[in-house]
Amino acid sequence: MNSIITELSEFEQKELKASGLFNADLAPVPAAGRKWGTLSFAALWISMSACIPTYMLASSLIGGGMNWWQAVLTIFLGNLIVLVPMILNAHAGTRYGIPFPVYCRASFGTRGANVPAILRALVACGWFGIQTWIGGEAIYKICAVIFHLNVVPAENWFGITFGQFLCFLFFWGINMWVIYRGIDTIRFLLNIKAPLLLALGLLLLAWAYQQAGGFGPILSQPSQFDAGQPQAGQFFTYFFPALTGMVGFWATLSLNIPDFSRYAKTQRDQVAGQALGLPLTMALYSFIGVAVTSATTIIYGATIWNPVDVLTHFQNPVVLVIAMLALCIATLATNIAANVVSPANDFSHLAPRRISFRTGGFITGVIGILMMPWKLVADPNGYIFTWLIAYGALLGPIGGILIADYFVYRRRHLNVAALYKAAGEYSYTNGFSYVALTALVLGALPSLPGFLVNVKLLNAESVPAALVDLYNYAWFIGFALAFVIYLVLRPLTNKRK
Repeated sequence: MNSIITELSEFEQKELKASGLFNADLAPVPAAGRKWGTLSFAALWISMSACIPTYMLASSLIGGGMNWWQAVLTIFLGNLIVLVPMILNAHAGTRYGIPFPVYCRASFGTRGANVPAILRALVACGWFGIQTWIGGEAIYKICAVIFHLNVVPAENWFGITFGQFLCFLFFWGINMWVIYRGIDTIRFLLNIKAPLLLALGLLLLAWAYQQAGGFGPILSQPSQFDAGQPQAGQFFTYFFPALTGMVGFWATLSLNIPDFSRYAKTQRDQVAGQALGLPLTMALYSFIGVAVTSATTIIYGATIWNPVDVLTHFQNPVVLVIAMLALCIATLATNIAANVVSPANDFSHLAPRRISFRTGGFITGVIGILMMPWKLVADPNGYIFTWLIAYGALLGPIGGILIADYFVYRRRHLNVAALYKAAGEYSYTNGFSYVALTALVLGALPSLPGFLVNVKLLNAESVPAALVDLYNYAWFIGFALAFVIYLVLRPLTNKRK
């Protein structure tokens, strides 16, 4: 089934285009537009996985007490797990050519689909802000070297200095310019991004090897959870929430993967490409992060988990500037591809006739500033246990609902024309599916007490320990609960609900 829109009658195609739920960016992709093969999907994941947050992800696990192989294995397992919903949700995009927000209409309703779309979009805004902050911080460090500035930590509530904020806004402006330029500029950046960041990572690895006296000292660093170490016997207490965080790292893309898989030639292409490109690249690039972070412990006597901070220890200004520029370009490419394409579609879905893809991208940028991303990555614990796990608690239930509806309840059959009709079979009750919304709320609810404790809004002693512990498994619990609840409620209710 290569092109669904061509299978519609001429009348249905005209009706679809006249619908208020339709615009060119949300339309099914015809056969002529399906050009992505296995290598295209593998390249996409190699390009997106080889990024600074991947490096920081591995480094943060080292900072939390793991040794190198424990950290890499945790990341690899997390990506193997998230690959399953990634491939399953990609199926509808490839079969019907529809993007993520339209895919959500089948289970959540034509208007209710805005709920998962906006929840996913807001997470993307946070990631957009994080990547923009990394790029802006690199520019700030370049300026500090060139102009011999005295870099001092911020002492205000805002959390950053005026100079850091100016550099952040400058890099943010470059991102907005790329969005304005459109898809051709994005494609160009992606083509040069992967080799740049891989080269930078390998150079850092070579430096770590030389400075630490080979890989022996780096890889022999003990786990803090081993006998006689500060956190002895606490490995699994850390491992399971860390694994949940690793799943949460790509939980966004596991939902909105139809935004990319709609361009696939066949199901085999999207499955093989993703399987080849995601877990192995994440493991490889995370190993670079692990090795360099472990080396900093040997070289400097302190764990430095941010590669920008590692680069500032280089004495040669030319080397530093070239490395920082490469980092900025690579970060820019990843940011646009991973954190703008999908939320732009999601915001466009709110009002298809008024919000274009470009406008949706600008909205993403503004919200990314307001979320103050520098606070999200201020320390390893906040990065994993607050940011990654918290949004996984929301996105896990959405993934469970989508897969339950598409694969189990509908057995992979969708009425494409009805997806664009305000009064069609997916309109349910005034456009909302209360079954899906109920499953979403109930799926996320068990993780709420643990989240409130984690962000210090509740005292840990006032909440049963068992409820607090559920938060460590937020994505898994949310996915499973919402999956079951949706399948139980859907057949019991009237089809219109």
